[in-house]
Amino acid sequence: MPSKDLQLDIRGDNQEVAVIRLTRGKKRNALNDGLILALRNVFETLPDSVRAAVIDGEGEHFCAGLDLSELQERDAGQGLHHSRMWHAALERVQYGPVPVIAALHGAVVGGGLELASACHIRVADDSTFYALPEGTRGIFVGGGGAVRIPRLIGAARMTDMMLTGRVYNAQDGERIGMAQYLVPTGTAFDKAFELAQRIATNAPLTNYALMHALPRIAEQPADQGFFTEAMMAAIAQSAPEAKARVKAFLDGKAAKVKKA
Repeated sequence: MPSKDLQLDIRGDNQEVAVIRLTRGKKRNALNDGLILALRNVFETLPDSVRAAVIDGEGEHFCAGLDLSELQERDAGQGLHHSRMWHAALERVQYGPVPVIAALHGAVVGGGLELASACHIRVADDSTFYALPEGTRGIFVGGGGAVRIPRLIGAARMTDMMLTGRVYNAQDGERIGMAQYLVPTGTAFDKAFELAQRIATNAPLTNYALMHALPRIAEQPADQGFFTEAMMAAIAQSAPEAKARVKAFLDGKAAKVKKA
C-alpha cells in the first residue's frame, strides 16, 4: 500500500468487494495529503474483480476532518492547487469504477463529511455525528463539500452548519439526508458490507449508469435529461447480461419484488 494510513482488503467468494479502511485511529482518522493521495491511488488501481467498495474508519470515528497539525501556510495559488488535488482524488471515489458505500460512526466532520458525500450510499450508526467547523476556524471547505453536501441537505442547512457550528446527531442527520440508512451502534460496517455484496451482483453497466449518468441527468435541463436517459437505457439493455436477466424474469426464474 502507498500509505500506512490506509488499508485495502479484497473480500468475497469472487473477490468482488473492496474494503478500504482509514487507519489513523489515534488521529480520529483525520485526513492529510498522503491519505487523500492513497485513496485516489486505490480507486485507480482496484482489481478487475471488484464490483463494489466499502469505506470505513478504524477506532471510534469515521473521520474527524482535516489534520490541522499538518496545515501549511499557502498563498492563494498554492491553496487553489491544493484544493484541486483533493477534488481529483474524491472524484475518483464518486466517479470511479464501482459504487462506494460509506460505513459511518462517530465523527463525520469537515473533510470526513466531504469524503462521505463523495460516496454513493452512506450507512450511519447511532454514534454518528456531523459537523462543518471550517466556518468557525476561519477557513472554507475545499474538498468538494460546497458542491456535494448541498445536494444532500440543501444550501441553507449547510450554511447554518458553517455559520453557527451546528452539530447534527445520527437521527437528525439521517432525517435531513446525510445518510440513507441508520443502524444500531457498531453495526454500520456490517450493513455497508451487506449492501456492497448485494450491489456487486448487479449488472456492471447498470451500476455504471447509476454512478455516472444519473447525477449528470439530475443536473441537466429536462429535455437534455430525457435524451441522456434514453441513450443510457438503450445502452444498458443491449448488454448481454441485461438480456439474460430479463429473459430469466420472463421465464419465471428470477426473484420478484416483495413488500419490505
